Amino acid sequence: QVQLVESGGGLVQAGGSLRLSCAASGRIFSSAAMGWFRQAPGKEREFVGAIIWSGGYTYYADSVKGRFAISRDNAKITVYLQMNSLKPEDTAVYYCAIVQRYSGTVSALRAYDYWGQGTQVTVSS
Repeated sequence: QVQLVESGGGLVQAGGSLRLSCAASGRIFSSAAMGWFRQAPGKEREFVGAIIWSGGYTYYADSVKGRFAISRDNAKITVYLQMNSLKPEDTAVYYCAIVQRYSGTVSALRAYDYWGQGTQVTVSS
């Protein structure tokens, strides 16, 4: 069993930055991948980005590429989502998730085993 706790959400003006954290507890497999998703009101949850735990390779949705960056701290078992140049359309609840045995798919919700509770990010214009 793995528990994920997100933090760092809040209200920011357009053009500003926020850093979200996702702290994991429990056993994390070396084959794991951790992803970030977001869900805006009235919309489906969508992929933001992911990091492969072993090796640190990252993937990003086109909508955030060049603005967002994912990193990890192995010792703290924590993944970060650095969000820069935020836009009002980035407003959403942000979720982290983990798949213990990464098999090549990081953008599909169904690929993930455990989810956090989400943290609200609001970007004002």
